[in-house]
Amino acid sequence: MITEPTTLFALLAGVLGLVFWLSKIPALGKVFNFLPPVIWAYFVPMFLTTFGITPDANALYSWMSKFLLPAALFLLMVTVDVKAILRLGPKALLMMVTGTVGIVLGGPIALAILGGVLPADTWQGFATLSGSWIGGTANMVFMQNYIGAPDSLLGPVIVVDTVVGYGWMGILIFLSTMQGRFDKWVDADMSLIDDVNKRLQEIDTERRPALTADLAGMVGLTFVAVAISIWVANNVMPESTYIGAGTWAILIVVTLGLALSFTKIREVEKPGASQVGFLFLYLLLTSIGARADLAAVLDAPLYLLAGFIWISFHVGLLILMARLIRAPLFFVATGSMANIGGAASAPIVASVYLPAMAPVGLLMATAGYILGIYAAPLCGELLRWVAGMF
Repeated sequence: MITEPTTLFALLAGVLGLVFWLSKIPALGKVFNFLPPVIWAYFVPMFLTTFGITPDANALYSWMSKFLLPAALFLLMVTVDVKAILRLGPKALLMMVTGTVGIVLGGPIALAILGGVLPADTWQGFATLSGSWIGGTANMVFMQNYIGAPDSLLGPVIVVDTVVGYGWMGILIFLSTMQGRFDKWVDADMSLIDDVNKRLQEIDTERRPALTADLAGMVGLTFVAVAISIWVANNVMPESTYIGAGTWAILIVVTLGLALSFTKIREVEKPGASQVGFLFLYLLLTSIGARADLAAVLDAPLYLLAGFIWISFHVGLLILMARLIRAPLFFVATGSMANIGGAASAPIVASVYLPAMAPVGLLMATAGYILGIYAAPLCGELLRWVAGMF
């Protein structure tokens, strides 16, 4: 078993590098389209721990959660183009927000239905999962810390996230062949697609290769912001039963990043600051997988049923909204994946429906990251309240 933190970090980083190297091999393209690198970043370390190669608890994992999570979120927030998101138009954003509401309410409904036959701490696992389904993996780690869910719950949570979440992604890809029938059924206003496409052309997408000075500047800025946020959280903000110093640190660093996104600092995206943020996030993912207990997957059948109920409510609400505002199936799919799959999956699904519309999926997923930081705790508190009834 590898327990020395530096060696353990090298192994996890090596696993991540291997996964992304394999994902670029053309012959494996289809495999990684349906099972993106994010899945392998979870499961390869999980199996390493299961076979005794890596430990399920180590000081390295705590360090990565404390520093890589806020660093990733800061870089993702400071590079957000809020104006570009708003250019998507009210109906596109309404579908994304509807998907979020479906997750916030669907979890408590699923727990209310199955709470009597699930373990007492299930609500903590569901709260953790809600973070993943509103804004992606970074929010999942945030919610685990916010709720205080034990690592033993990560096993079934990851199984549900993968099986139900990516199973739904597969269904959405299949449904792309039925766009015409769905759009006819809801009497879809197809001018929405043309309007969004026109707005996309107005977005500045200037990119350039990153120089050493760029990387040094963005990494330096990031960790200064993280250090300031942690200091303020520990020394200034009030600590309560529900909001501890770790939660305050995340909320502060995210809000700071969003505020800076309205300044010239957002130009750090030109040399690819968000990609550095995703690198931090994927490294964090490997430590999450390594902490997961596969023995806890024995609880997965009931978790899977709850996940099915949960996502069904989410989908039903999206379809109802699509019918009300005459939104095409494209917006149902991207609005759903912007929540359930995040930036790793939403562009893929969007491009399957309309190849030129991949940026829509990415922008909606980015909006999901922002909304999720504030909406997922609401879902967690609703789950806590429902759990108290059993």
